[in-house]
Amino acid sequence: MNELLESKTEKILLIRMLSSGDVCAIGLPVLRYFQKTHPNAEIHFLSFGDGAELLKLAEPSVQVIHVTQQQWPDEFFQAMESFLGLAEDIIGENYTQIINLDTTFMPCFLARFLADAGEPVSGNYLNMSIQLLLQQVQDTSLQADYVNSTAAFMASSFVNMHKWYGPWWQYDVEGEGGYPEFYLTKCCGLVVDKLQQTITIGADKRLAKKGKTNKVIGLCLGQSDDGYLYPYTSRLKKLLEQKGFVVWDDEDAKGDIRSLLKMLKASDLTVCKPSGYRWYAQAVECPTLLISGVSEPALLMPEFATDPVTSCMQHGNNESHIAALECNCDKPEDLLESIESIFVHLAIEPQDSEQQDE
Repeated sequence: MNELLESKTEKILLIRMLSSGDVCAIGLPVLRYFQKTHPNAEIHFLSFGDGAELLKLAEPSVQVIHVTQQQWPDEFFQAMESFLGLAEDIIGENYTQIINLDTTFMPCFLARFLADAGEPVSGNYLNMSIQLLLQQVQDTSLQADYVNSTAAFMASSFVNMHKWYGPWWQYDVEGEGGYPEFYLTKCCGLVVDKLQQTITIGADKRLAKKGKTNKVIGLCLGQSDDGYLYPYTSRLKKLLEQKGFVVWDDEDAKGDIRSLLKMLKASDLTVCKPSGYRWYAQAVECPTLLISGVSEPALLMPEFATDPVTSCMQHGNNESHIAALECNCDKPEDLLESIESIFVHLAIEPQDSEQQDE
């Protein structure tokens, strides 16, 4: 009788292996949705690097399969071999559902291998059989363009996944949650409720103490998805401190996701370029000023954003990087003015001691 009951228990594997910011925005809410809709299921989550650490922090009871950098090496053929070994481990778990939410090559390769092996896979997968792929690898006919282009290699059981390829923000006027909401609700059709992206964590004690008398601002400008970093961080920090703000930057977190979230929790505003920092700030309910750069703000739906600009000829991705070329990055003085206006608009009160750790 016990064996019969065990055979009926759902065992679900969710796969999202991109950056920890992406896992925060997409992996976490879809995990919580499956927890809600499959309350009796055993749910596992396959993730990579810091993404796995973030999931463990946000949902300690969930079993996270942590793929390390060593298990996903940069060298293509070594990565294939590693993922084939990972597939064997997954097959041994006897999952009743395997859902791949990832859009990169190796997770789609993994999903296709599992599907070809008869596993109950849905979501995104490689559009070429593993047998044909290995044959092309062996005879060196596999094209780099195939591996590097999602449009070339990816197929999906999500019926509306085709919407993912277009400039959806130009016509999807209903979405308030930016890219994560669009992807999970419109493309995948998985989540129908409001995305649950909040992470409960105590505020950094040192910053929270300073926040009783001064506004705290996090300058999280060490990453940028639009190809180049904001070049005037030091100047902006100096101007803000001269105005009496308490200012920290992402280097102060020393690469530790827990420390970063605690510092964001203690802050009144985060300033970032398009990156995972926007989603970390949202997870702990810290308002964001997005320096948009060449990116479309609707992808991230921050509380505040600068106007998008063309790629900076001086600091962007160009071969010359000639100093004489005109810079069109947002000036620190303009950002200072915007930040002061934001605090006037929000009338944000300093964080109180209740947000500190016990």
